[in-house]
Amino acid sequence: MDREKIWMIAAGVIIGGLAVLLVAMGNPGNMGFCIACFLRDTAGGLGFHRAAVVQYVRPELIGLVIGAFIAAVGSREFKSRGGSSTLVRFLLGVFMMIGALVFLGCPLRAILRIGGGDLNAVVGLAGLITGILWGVFFLKRGFNLGAATSERTSQAGGYIYILGAAILLVLLLIGFSANPSAAGPLFFSTTGPGSQYAPLWISLGAGLLVGVLAQKVRLCLTGGFRDFFLIGHKGMLMVYAIILVTVIVLNVFVDKFNPGFANQPIAHVNHLFNFLGLFLLGLCGVLLGGCPLRQMVLGSEGDTDAAVTVIGMIAGAAIAHNFLLASSAKGPTLGGEIVLLAGIVIVSIIGWAYREVDA
Repeated sequence: MDREKIWMIAAGVIIGGLAVLLVAMGNPGNMGFCIACFLRDTAGGLGFHRAAVVQYVRPELIGLVIGAFIAAVGSREFKSRGGSSTLVRFLLGVFMMIGALVFLGCPLRAILRIGGGDLNAVVGLAGLITGILWGVFFLKRGFNLGAATSERTSQAGGYIYILGAAILLVLLLIGFSANPSAAGPLFFSTTGPGSQYAPLWISLGAGLLVGVLAQKVRLCLTGGFRDFFLIGHKGMLMVYAIILVTVIVLNVFVDKFNPGFANQPIAHVNHLFNFLGLFLLGLCGVLLGGCPLRQMVLGSEGDTDAAVTVIGMIAGAAIAHNFLLASSAKGPTLGGEIVLLAGIVIVSIIGWAYREVDA
């Protein structure tokens, strides 16, 4: 077995195992690792939105950024680059997050939800695949946001993203050691999903490990399906299949596997908008070149375009909660449904407008 396959199998088993462990240690149900949910909580922890039940700077994200950075530097893959349709990438990041928060999770959490028995996530996964196919339609017609350029004089630009993660870690440590209930500089939920978390150092360590593995194997479910549809490559889908099997086996072992649609943790049963939420995310992910997890990792490799996309996702989380667009266990809001449908139209227009002329 070659080294690449060993890395893929190890990544699938370890990430699936860590996801179940983090839930057992305190994270919300079926949310051992979710980029969209954790960015939403972090946006709340920074005071960017006022939803008191989802405010907590997630150490897993900080660990993910730092771990991927360490792996990128170690393999000499860190390279500061950017400048490709920056504002468009920011907007796509906003819509990607809105799609995720209507569904209530990113592609990785969709797999973890299925691994916990949540059949609503199967509907969401079908939407993700359909959205990816719609994105591939634009790729085949020459969609291109333009090539990023390398920093010729300095690599400093690529380090700003890493510095941001380090500052967040310091603020989080100070917040915990001072007074978690204090109003600022960070906010901490006392009820709801934001108040449910694994111990800080376990969360941080898990994030570091996931960051290293995600960087090594180029972890991305959107990219996995895109490559399968374009060139028949199955490697990345194999990693997610291993994550899914690992999560199912461990959830059965700890008696946390609960198959069905109703009464699933932090989920709703509106099938249409579960489907459309991840449809929009999948479409945005293809046009951006990766799902929320992949954007986080690319930022750690010095890609400032990906870093701008992450900032767009944070803004999207703030917009979704400040303007009541995010779903809850009761289902999507009317505003969320309207903006989601508008997002599909707007992103499709972007996909058509950014075709290369000679394609």
